[in-house]
Amino acid sequence: MERRQKPPRQYQVTEETTLLPFLLASVQDKSRNTVKGLLTRSQVQVNGKTITRHDHPLKPGQTVTILPEVVKKAQLAFPILYEDDKIIVVDKPAGLLSMASDKEKERTAYHQVTEYVRANNPRGRVFIVHRLDRDTSGVLLFAKDEATKLAFQDNWEKIVRRRGYTAVVEGAPPKEADTIRSLLKENAVHKVYSVSHGGKEAITHYKTVKQGKNYTLLEIDLSTGRKNQIRVHLSEMGCPIAGDKTYGAKTNPWGRLCLHAHELRFIHPLTNQETTFRAPLPKGFHKLG
Repeated sequence: MERRQKPPRQYQVTEETTLLPFLLASVQDKSRNTVKGLLTRSQVQVNGKTITRHDHPLKPGQTVTILPEVVKKAQLAFPILYEDDKIIVVDKPAGLLSMASDKEKERTAYHQVTEYVRANNPRGRVFIVHRLDRDTSGVLLFAKDEATKLAFQDNWEKIVRRRGYTAVVEGAPPKEADTIRSLLKENAVHKVYSVSHGGKEAITHYKTVKQGKNYTLLEIDLSTGRKNQIRVHLSEMGCPIAGDKTYGAKTNPWGRLCLHAHELRFIHPLTNQETTFRAPLPKGFHKLG
């Protein structure tokens, strides 16, 4: 992607001359080498036609235009689903942290999105609104100012209308569709599990999309957003997510945790309208063995 930062400059030719002397006389805020570079970089037009020759003849009445330098816009290594002055929504790949940890500071979605924003606006900032597990791919939202971040975090239940996930699980669930409720707790080694009391309530809704011989594709909705909630609930139901060794998976057919945040729906802070963002299903998720 490319952009031009400034409007073009235009100069009127009043007497016969050649292009380089005309440019040197007209563009007085740049050095001789810089002016010659304008020709080399094809930034000079005469009556709308790009000219690179220093000795191109000019006649009275012609218009010489200097185009601004084309600046390549910074790119991300993963797709941007949407961007405006308030938010940026990306499709985070599996294997990338949402934010920094004690061991990893820079290889995170937050760091990379921040670098992207600052490359295009040195004063730009990025704020974390929510997160996805390292091995979960899909829709991830960042705010571009603190007020927007706080608006989401302080009113998450009202603003966010849907967090939709897709998972490939081992085996088949006992029901085609159901709601799983439990209290979740985290132990000393940061593994989450269900308890009879003393934990935080977690509610997960699922329905079967497609069933194969060994795997099932599920669509999942969350009423709560607890850590590892989906992974725990599906594992304890007897259908761990494929590739999730931590929670009991015996297979890893796609070389990753097969959990994808495919949809995020919320009230946009700028338009106050309900907005939906979707990330395409990863390759292979529909090919169930």
